[in-house]
Amino acid sequence: MVNIIWACMAGIGIFYAMFNGTMDQVNKAIFESANEAVTLSIGLISILVFWLGIMKVAEEAGILKALTKLFRPIVLRLFPDIPKDHPAIGYILSNITANIFGLGNAATPMGIKAMEQMKQLSGSDSASRSMITFLAINTSSLTIIPTTVIAIRMQYNSVSPTEIVGTTIIATLISTISAITIDRIFHSLAK
Repeated sequence: MVNIIWACMAGIGIFYAMFNGTMDQVNKAIFESANEAVTLSIGLISILVFWLGIMKVAEEAGILKALTKLFRPIVLRLFPDIPKDHPAIGYILSNITANIFGLGNAATPMGIKAMEQMKQLSGSDSASRSMITFLAINTSSLTIIPTTVIAIRMQYNSVSPTEIVGTTIIATLISTISAITIDRIFHSLAK
């Protein structure tokens, strides 16, 4: 549905430009935006590779294992339907850890694997209780180091690209607590 809306908006814009006589400006904007998108993507790739390397170092140093141990009791309480030794718990913990470090692109495969494991566990085509909770937590995603946003700010020559870290921690902490609270309220109302 969203694809149809975007396609309609693009079509309407192009037809308007044709009738308004501004098609040359539309063409210029298309090529400039494409060039900027490629430049931005290359800049983001370098930052993402750097932070993935840091994650690998943290994994080798045992920091990720320590974070996993720290979050494991919380995750087990949030997902009581999942057995504590089930692979879904490991994928959920990996996803949360990657999101904490602002590596949404690295967290996505773990999130998909966690959802697949929870779907197998529920044996149903509809979303299980755990899947809904995971989606709420993953969408709000507590972030300590917003690497992608810092990379974008660096790409556009921000004077202080890391000044958003404190605000990000506060905002994502509030969003995560809100997501868990709302999830629990709706769960208790559904009973």
